[in-house]
Amino acid sequence: MKKIVVLFVVLLSNITFSQEDAWVYFNAKPNMQAFFDNPLSELSQRSLNRRIAQNIALDSKDAPIHQLYINQIAASNGIVVLAKSKWFNALHVQGTENDIRALTNLSFVERVDFANRILNNPLRASTPQKSYKKMPKKLETEVVFNYGDSGNQIQMLNGHLLHEQNYTGTGKIIAVMDGGFPGVNTASPFSRLRDNNQILGGYDYVNRNADFYTGISHGTMVLSTMGGYKDGELVGTAPDASYYLFITEDGNNEWPLELSLWVEAAEEADRLGADILTTSLGYTEFDNPNYNFTYNDMNGVTAFISKGVDMAFSRGMISVNSAGNSGNDSWHFISAPADAIHALAIGAVDSAGEYASFSSQGPSFDNRVKPDVAAQGQQSVLSSTNGTIGTASGTSFSGPIMAGMIACLWQALPDKTNSEIVQLVKESASLYSNPTNELGYGIPDFNLALNTALLNVNSLTNNTFLLYPNPANETITISFPSRFESATFAVYNTIGQLILTKNLTNQNSKVELNGIQSGMYLYTLENKNSIQSGKISKQ
Repeated sequence: MKKIVVLFVVLLSNITFSQEDAWVYFNAKPNMQAFFDNPLSELSQRSLNRRIAQNIALDSKDAPIHQLYINQIAASNGIVVLAKSKWFNALHVQGTENDIRALTNLSFVERVDFANRILNNPLRASTPQKSYKKMPKKLETEVVFNYGDSGNQIQMLNGHLLHEQNYTGTGKIIAVMDGGFPGVNTASPFSRLRDNNQILGGYDYVNRNADFYTGISHGTMVLSTMGGYKDGELVGTAPDASYYLFITEDGNNEWPLELSLWVEAAEEADRLGADILTTSLGYTEFDNPNYNFTYNDMNGVTAFISKGVDMAFSRGMISVNSAGNSGNDSWHFISAPADAIHALAIGAVDSAGEYASFSSQGPSFDNRVKPDVAAQGQQSVLSSTNGTIGTASGTSFSGPIMAGMIACLWQALPDKTNSEIVQLVKESASLYSNPTNELGYGIPDFNLALNTALLNVNSLTNNTFLLYPNPANETITISFPSRFESATFAVYNTIGQLILTKNLTNQNSKVELNGIQSGMYLYTLENKNSIQSGKISKQ
């Protein structure tokens, strides 16, 4: 079978890097109280609701950078401001080493971190600037255009069992960080997303404009594994989720700015109320080799992007990150940001569930399990920019396949925190008791994760009934303790009229709600020993 390797080639030339990249950190946020007085000035109500649901308090990291600091840095001699981060109260700047060091004389500057970490040692000996040959940039994706059925990559995760219960990502928002999304606005596999207004927006951070239907095709293929739909050929893992599309990857260059652009996009996703971030990008080498990471740096706390992943997690989001495609290379380890402490790093398996040799391996340098879990990444079924359904290989696709299923699981368990959802996924995986460097905890079983959560609820609430999902669609499942032989379920409208009653004799009974209009209702569940009442929402 012919393998077509997608290459993005730039002109080979000798480049002298006279400019340095650095992060300038500030020591204060003078207008922080204004944010606390009006949080909606920085965060949407949906973002605030996500925090309330997970008991996450607002803090200084949510407040904006002081604009006067930005203005003064931008006006400094030889300095160009390329990106900013309120989470880290920092700017990404470019300039000569001397001009950047001069910024530490400003009273509001806490420190400067150079992307070339040798420069962060003030005792280093001065060395002349070297010239380097710019290397071709390669997207490690093997494409074979043959039609196929996407069922295997969902069924491997028992995701189809969640879909059968109408857990298809409805109500969840996934932010996709990638290199471009051409064709998403025209190709037929994305028409369902477009017709249902599930593309909520996006931005091109690389070119600083609002046209995100451009760039390299990688993001288009990534999105199709979650949101694509073509009857009989392709069904994404979260076809009813909503999506923001952010371009943070420069397809022609590899430079530290991309790490900062990712953090900017993550902050915007936080502001907009996204639940899940999915990133099929990985960084170890740059055009300027002075910026390259070593395996020692894969510790979760060195790379700016990896620290951004952990910050996103602290805001209540889940960050799903491809482990990388370096399993066959001399560097066979995970890349940043998959090394982040709170990244859910995804390895790749083939259609039979066996390790795909290209998938990057763990552990992290500090010996944490990485990747965390795995999904099908070899010959994943997806869409091209023109709507052709084919296959491609890479953790670039196992990652979003997993992200879509997490959206479905979180839809089914809306009261769970991001930490609880991630733990359920890990515990359901095939190698949880014996993780490996190739597959981490293994292949998750999302139906097992769901049932485990529900059983745990039952064990903690022996004297109560459990109703799920709530909000409900066409059916609702009612569970009650084994010591109860039967129960009566009754539904009332908001003015107290009885509209449905059903006797339950099965400890896990499904009740049809087909005849009930959308809205809020009251219910009672009663047996001879107890009664429970509450609200139920019909979608």
